[in-house]
This record gives sequence, C-alpha cells and structure tokens, in this order.
Amino acid sequence: MTHRVWVTDLFVVFFKKRYALPVWAAALSACSVSMPPASVSAPAPVQWNAPLPHGGKLSDLREWWKAQNDPVLLALIEDAQALSPTVAAALGRIETARSNEATAQAALLPGVTAGLSSGRSVSLPSTPAATSTAATLQSSWEIDVFGAARVARKALAGQTQGSQAQWHDARVSVAAEVAGSYFALAHCWKARDLAAQDVLSRQRSRDISARSLQAGMLAPAAYVQVQAEVAQSQLRLIQHNSQCALHTKALVALTGEDESLVRSVMQERQLPDDLTGFTVLEVPAQALVQRPDVFAAEHDVALASAQIGRAKARRWPGLTLGGSIGALRYSTMGVESDLTTWSFGPLALTLPVFDAGQRAALVDAADADYVLAVATYRAKVRQAVREVEEALVTLQASQEREADTRAVLDARAQNHAAAQNRERGGMASALDVEDARRMLLAAQADVLALQLERKRAWVALYRAVGGGWQRPATAQTPAN
Repeated sequence: MTHRVWVTDLFVVFFKKRYALPVWAAALSACSVSMPPASVSAPAPVQWNAPLPHGGKLSDLREWWKAQNDPVLLALIEDAQALSPTVAAALGRIETARSNEATAQAALLPGVTAGLSSGRSVSLPSTPAATSTAATLQSSWEIDVFGAARVARKALAGQTQGSQAQWHDARVSVAAEVAGSYFALAHCWKARDLAAQDVLSRQRSRDISARSLQAGMLAPAAYVQVQAEVAQSQLRLIQHNSQCALHTKALVALTGEDESLVRSVMQERQLPDDLTGFTVLEVPAQALVQRPDVFAAEHDVALASAQIGRAKARRWPGLTLGGSIGALRYSTMGVESDLTTWSFGPLALTLPVFDAGQRAALVDAADADYVLAVATYRAKVRQAVREVEEALVTLQASQEREADTRAVLDARAQNHAAAQNRERGGMASALDVEDARRMLLAAQADVLALQLERKRAWVALYRAVGGGWQRPATAQTPAN
C-alpha cells in the first residue's frame, strides 16, 4: 500500500522562484544508498610457479595463428567461428546488454509523448456541427533521488563490455577446439601410417617364422605367439583408423566442411614439429587481465553491487514530475476558438508504507546474487591461474623429454641400419632386421606423440591467457 502526496500548492512557488525546483532536486539527488564494493580483490600468486617456456617469442598474441603460417588451419577456424552456436549466442548477449544499457540511460531522462486528434460532432440536437483539432505533449520524469539508477547505468555499460569480452572468449574457445582437432587429426594419420608399417613388419616376421616352422627350426608355440602379435598389430591399426575417423568427423562438425575434402586435405598435411611459441608475462595478475571471462566476471560483480543499490532505493521515497501542453482549436459556424492549455506538475512523492516484506526480500536476493558474483569472479581467477600453470607444466615436461626421446629415436635408427648391414654380411637374420624396424617405428610413434602433446599445450596456453584479447582502454569499474 502506498500514499501519494500531490504537492499542488508548490506550483505558485515554482513559477515565482524558478530555481527552487532544480536546487531541491539536486539536494535530494545528493542522497545515495549504500552498496557493497563494485570491485573486489582476487588473490593470485605474484609469479608463476611453473617454469616459463623457452620457445619462440611473439609480440602480439592476437596474430599467433597467422604466425603458424598455416592457411588451412586459419580457414577452418574462421569457418568454425562463423558456424558456432556459442559465438552466435554471445553476439545475442551483446545486443541484449546494449538494450539494457540504453534502457537504463533512458530512465535518467524525462519521457515525452505526443498526441494528435481531430473530430467533428454535434453535442446537442438542433445545434450546428463543430470541428475540434488537438495536439498534446505530455512529459513524465522519475527523479533519481538516491543515485541508484545512475550507478545501474554505469554497471550496465560495464556489462556491455563484459558481453563483448565473452564473445571474444567464445571465439577463442572455438579456435582452440578446432586447432586441437586439427593437430590431433594430422598426427593421427601419421601414427596410422606407422601402425600400418608395423603390421607389414610383423606379417613379414610371421612369413619367415612359418618357413622356419615347416623346416622344424621353430616350435609351434613360438609361431602361435608370432601370429598373436600380428593380430594385435592389426587391432591397433583398426583403432588408429577409427580414431582418425572420429577426429575427422569432429572437425567436419565444427567447420561445416565436406568430410571427403577434409579427409583428403588432412592426409596430405605436412605440419612442423612444433608451433611458434610466445612469451608469458611473469606476473599472473597482469596475464589474467587478458582473460575475457575474468573481465566479464569482474563486471558481473559491479552489476550485482548496483542491483543491491536499486533494491535498496525501492525502500525509500520516489519522486516524479509531470507536465503537459495541449493545443486545442474548436470551430463551429465559422467561429474558431483557441483552447490551448498547459500544466506543470504534479510533483508526486511516493512513500512505501507496507508491502509485507517484499522490498526487504528483494534486497536479500540482491545480496545473495552479489555474494555469488564475488565467489564466481574469484573462482574464475583461480581457474585461470590453474590453466596457465598446467599448460606451462606440460610445455616444460615435453621440453625436458624431447632430448631423450630424440636420443632414443637416433639410437633405434642406428640399430636398424646396423641390423641391415649385418644381414647383408650374413651376421644377422631377417627376423633381427624386422625386430629393429619395429623398435624404430615405436620410437617414431613416441616422437609423434610428444609433438602432439606439445602443440596441444601451446593451444591450451593460448586459451588460458585469453587468446590475445585486450581489455578496453575505457573500461572502468563502476563507482559506488
């Protein structure tokens, strides 16, 4: 229940002292409701606890994909971003945020409506017809007495920037997902070729063992073991084919490209052993500035703070000011009359008296939303630190293993070459050569796996540091 007090006696004062209303409104607007901080701290370590990578350096992370010099990958990323429902939904949120910001801005200004009407009528029997034409302007202004609407407008402006950051975050996520599938598929085909060579090698060993079995130089149990190894190798090849098909379909689903085209192109791709790297800032707080999801969560805190102010302001008196101008011309029997009217006011003060706790409940709900927003923001910061640290650890581990993996590959290659030489000199059998060949194939597979792991770590680090997104220069946390 509310009581409306119409202050009609003040009109004369307002006309005699035209500055009284602005001064009074300014005095009331100086009042404000209390709100929690619009910006909160999120503890982060002063430096990364994982070693920084020592790969190549790139000054602008936004151009990282172009630095890889892979036009096929760039085209697939663009196709996926154009088709992604996540990116489309983020664009929709930007438009919604802009609409909310425009609505909040409009709430601070007076609203004006215009009307135009014309009619002809006979008021009483046996009287001449009369024509009336009227034009009206009506204005209404809800004065932001406690400043909650102004704070909300600033917070919603920040939400628009946060929505734009979320759009970029969606694009970065799609790019990372496409790159992950792209590298996985390219390496899968290479691993599949190695698996096919392993099958051929074991089949040759089986044929040699079969001749030895017929000559009585090999026990039947040993031959059965050779056959089992051939079957296991064929199973691994089938698994590789299946995995490559899954990666292909994932890439097709992301990009919308024709599957046969993707398959033919990817089977011919020759990728570099590693990706062009980039530097990572040593101070986590500076690196996290480049996380669009952290930026958006930070502005969610500011918006939640403003919502508390709005909820509290509803518990205090509201002040609205109205006015109208009406131009009316009345014509009958050739005589025209000007009946123009205007009004200034009323100035209405709305006092909340009793609402069964509804406004208090709205404040409690806004408080709960603020607590959730703060917790979400701090969780985002912790998650960002974790993702960067994990990517750095993976990069460091892959770098530490690279030398040993290469050493094993070189040793296996030398052993295979030596086995071939010994076979030509009659010092080794064909079975020895095939055993050495399979050990070489296994070492090559290990190198491939390490290369894929390192590329995935670079992509994960790119994703973890925000993909080169830049915090808007005009971004400011709404003040209390």
